[in-house]
Amino acid sequence: MKLSIIIPVYNVELYISGCIQSLLNQGLSTSDYEIIVVNDGSKDKSIEIVKQFQLDNNNIFIYNKENGGVGSARNYGLNLAKGNYIYFIDPDDYLANNTLKPILDCAKTNNLQVLTFISKGTTATNLHDSVTDISKAFSITKLSGIDYIGINSYKNEVWWYIIKKDFLEEISLRFIEGRWMEDAVFTANLLLNANNVAHLPIDTHRHVRVAGSAMTSKEPSHYLKVIYDNANAAELFMPLIKSIKKNKDCIERLKTRQQSFVFFLMIRMLKSTIKLKEARKIIERMQAVNAYPLNSFLGNDYNGFTYSLLVKLFNIKNLYYLIFLISNPILKSKK
Repeated sequence: MKLSIIIPVYNVELYISGCIQSLLNQGLSTSDYEIIVVNDGSKDKSIEIVKQFQLDNNNIFIYNKENGGVGSARNYGLNLAKGNYIYFIDPDDYLANNTLKPILDCAKTNNLQVLTFISKGTTATNLHDSVTDISKAFSITKLSGIDYIGINSYKNEVWWYIIKKDFLEEISLRFIEGRWMEDAVFTANLLLNANNVAHLPIDTHRHVRVAGSAMTSKEPSHYLKVIYDNANAAELFMPLIKSIKKNKDCIERLKTRQQSFVFFLMIRMLKSTIKLKEARKIIERMQAVNAYPLNSFLGNDYNGFTYSLLVKLFNIKNLYYLIFLISNPILKSKK
């Protein structure tokens, strides 16, 4: 089998049909690929909808597990996958028609460990036509993952990548479970270990921006978890950065990515119910891994007046703490 597509599913009854239908419209024979749906404890009608697709498609498989989060569901599916290549897609996203076949063909023909392509963010659920003329031939440039990071503003999210399964097994790479930012740590490790990476400029993936999604939730306990998980991701980037010996561009890109976690957690802390004492501890943790002050954050990836101003303010620690207290003095006092 050529390809395994893994979908972690949890309460996405409004979107799962569009996702799966798009995967069936890729010009691939059903014997060439499997769609692995991992039911991560859904309580809505998501799985009932998938079962309707199973009636006419023998390459769709449902596996049930207790709720453990996206990382856990992806790992579960990966352990069951039979394809030579792996693709992870979120259940509220979808693909443009007939784009996956040329991507898979390119990956196989060039024996690529990782192949990237074009994704668009949208609120629309009907952008089924690719703007790319997929009938024409494309030339690609093979790079090591380290060089790829140095040259490109690579993406954290795993749905930008089609990955050779044997390569994943060779480097024993799996998602961190139970944390946000699991994609960021996974993709950085993925690319740093790869020797054969390329980009195919085909307009393929649609990332649907869903109002009220887990990542945008303002619920206090969730908000705090995202803060701590950003801090954890920044810490996990330290050994990755230290592992690069020669490529300065790659090192700088990883430092920028590491400090982006810190910048955005500092933004979130201003809006959170976290106490000043705990905020100080988090900043100290970030200092310990050279992720604060934010001296590598600004550049090609993050620039402009607002970013520059906030970085100047945030890098004056006592000024940041003052802003922190002013943002909610009652909730955030030491008491």
